[in-house]
Amino acid sequence: MKSLFAELYEKTFQNFKEGDVVRGKIVARRAKDVVVDIGYKAEGVLSLDEFLDPSSIQEGMEVEVLFESFDDEHGVVILSKRKADRQRTWSDLLVNSQEGSIVEGKIFKKVRGGFMADIGMEAFLPASLVDIKPTRNLDQFLGLTSKFVIVKINQKRKNVVVSRKDYLEKEKGEARTRKLESLKEDQVVMGRVKNITDFGVFIDLGDLDGLLHVTDMSWGRISHPSEMVKLGDELEVVVIGIDRVKGKVSLGLKQKGQDPWTTVEDKYTIGTQTKGKVVNILPYGAFVELEPGVEGLVHISELSWTKRVNHPSELLQTGDQVEVIVLNLDKAGKKISLGMKQMQDSPWSSIENRYHVGDHVKGTVRNLTEYGAFVELEPGIDGLVHISDISWTQKVNHPSEFLKKGDAVEVMVLSIDPQAQKISLGIKQLSDDPWDTLTKSLFSGLQTVGKVTRLANFGLFVELDSGVEGLVHISEIPNMTPVKLEKQFHVGDTIAVSVLHVDHEGRRIALTMKGETASLPGTR
Repeated sequence: MKSLFAELYEKTFQNFKEGDVVRGKIVARRAKDVVVDIGYKAEGVLSLDEFLDPSSIQEGMEVEVLFESFDDEHGVVILSKRKADRQRTWSDLLVNSQEGSIVEGKIFKKVRGGFMADIGMEAFLPASLVDIKPTRNLDQFLGLTSKFVIVKINQKRKNVVVSRKDYLEKEKGEARTRKLESLKEDQVVMGRVKNITDFGVFIDLGDLDGLLHVTDMSWGRISHPSEMVKLGDELEVVVIGIDRVKGKVSLGLKQKGQDPWTTVEDKYTIGTQTKGKVVNILPYGAFVELEPGVEGLVHISELSWTKRVNHPSELLQTGDQVEVIVLNLDKAGKKISLGMKQMQDSPWSSIENRYHVGDHVKGTVRNLTEYGAFVELEPGIDGLVHISDISWTQKVNHPSEFLKKGDAVEVMVLSIDPQAQKISLGIKQLSDDPWDTLTKSLFSGLQTVGKVTRLANFGLFVELDSGVEGLVHISEIPNMTPVKLEKQFHVGDTIAVSVLHVDHEGRRIALTMKGETASLPGTR
């Protein structure tokens, strides 16, 4: 029969079974382990490695441990705090956590494909989810205590996958939102140059990046942001725009100073002579910087009085210092028109001293238009020979019928307008008007012959023997239509005609092919 002590002993022993989580008290701390009293027939031993923070262990501290077994040979209880924590954590995890929850733990071991993290139980941390930025030195994360996001829970296998990267991104996003909400337009903030691109500079404002566009760096012209800043520079910038939906912040550096265009009307009135630097050359002109942030355009037509400039680069280069005069100012549009040729005497200012109405002068055909020919009399001085002033007797449809570009011609000065910078010239005026002489023998009813010079859908132009030109209207050609006209007559044909009427005031001669003689067929 068992003694009372033996029965109590066995009863106590039966109160514990493998896998039970029990509470115990630390009764002694040693170099590598602690002794735990769980009220059992023997005390248990726990390695210091079982504790996240061994320095916090004190005698008398209560701990939860897992009863694994009793070692009869050595007379000690096999306990595990880590397994107890894991079991409790797993239970808590299933009850209180889900995928997306945040837990805290310590990365304690490298494994294939990543790490193991102690979150009260072991959880797998893939290497790709350990940090926001990819890193080759994974050893730097060993021993790191951090927070993680639970990305997967497998209840059957009782394993958990966590992500430090997701937690960092979540924290970064929340910090970014808080920073964005704290900013106001026109606020001056400090930032650090984080990245430099062709179009601007990204500034780290702390938890949030802002863009300092190249156009907002200086009132003056710069080719690249690197001309003003370098990586790591600390800058004081102005918040000029906030897009809270897209989470973007626009910053300005030039806005810290006054817009130079606010005072342009005081400095650059029309007629003001000043100096500037050529900063850009385009086919239509050159941009000149008068001061940082204030540029004006010298149009190609305002470069020289005397030189024919096909491209501004023929006279200017970027960086040239030039003297200019203000021709026009548009403050609202931030435009200034400048002139360079006005800094020299205009050849038109003394034009009346060199040319007079009636003068016979020589020049070179520079350009042909539908309405006439421009003749260069001297560098910078062109005159117009209107199409009506080319011939007394012939109808001129285009100046190219008589002139071509580059021809040397003699002309008469018909009028001079220095203010409008215009000179009218004539070629036919070099000789007397032959009209009266050439038409003296012409009278209504006169039968004669002529040569077809031009065809129109309304009739034929015919040159008579005297050299003057008349018109046979289609109505004056028997049984004729525009289609038949083109088929039956050709330039150069000699035809018989009669004079209908001579209009001396309008300088027109009307001809007919009706009548017995005029109806004779034309000959080539």
